[in-house]
Amino acid sequence: MAERPDPDAELMLLVRDGDETAFQKIFQRYAGRLVAFADRFFHNRAQSEEVVQEIFLKIYRVRGRYEQRSRFSTWLYTIASRTCLKELRKHPRGRQQCLDDTARETIADSARPRADEAMAGQQLQEALQRCLDELPEHQRLALLLTRFEDRSYAEVAEILGVSEGAVKSLVFRAASSLRRVVDAREKQCAPEERDEVEVVDHAL
Repeated sequence: MAERPDPDAELMLLVRDGDETAFQKIFQRYAGRLVAFADRFFHNRAQSEEVVQEIFLKIYRVRGRYEQRSRFSTWLYTIASRTCLKELRKHPRGRQQCLDDTARETIADSARPRADEAMAGQQLQEALQRCLDELPEHQRLALLLTRFEDRSYAEVAEILGVSEGAVKSLVFRAASSLRRVVDAREKQCAPEERDEVEVVDHAL
């Protein structure tokens, strides 16, 4: 089967040859997606936008060495992932046992009445985000790239420099950690709140 054309790679080849308009097209096509991707790491729009600017600066600096060895999106997300992780390492957080903390908070929450179901849903999302933030780097990246960026296992394997089997294992372990948070919340929540919990569980 012939490989599908990659118009973004063709644009990048034009950038390599000095076409500034082609670079603007790539920026317009990917900037919004990359800001959303970065924001899953930093939860700060201004910081995410700064990181994306750095990503595009890196792309521009290495434009002369670009070769179409893989799909453009694979090359781009490799740079984006490394840049996000490098920025995170500048401001490391202490490791937490997200499941234990979430379970304790869930039990404490169940001891006092909630204002409404929306608050319970927000608490679940916050608990999941804390757990996601504390996953090992490769587990977190594998989950974000496959579940939120719609990258294939093969593409993520190339981005992370591991096998497809390793990517599947990373995604499984990451999803299992998040699912335990959902299970802990479901055991403590009121019956009318379980539909929202189940929706999140099915998405994992």
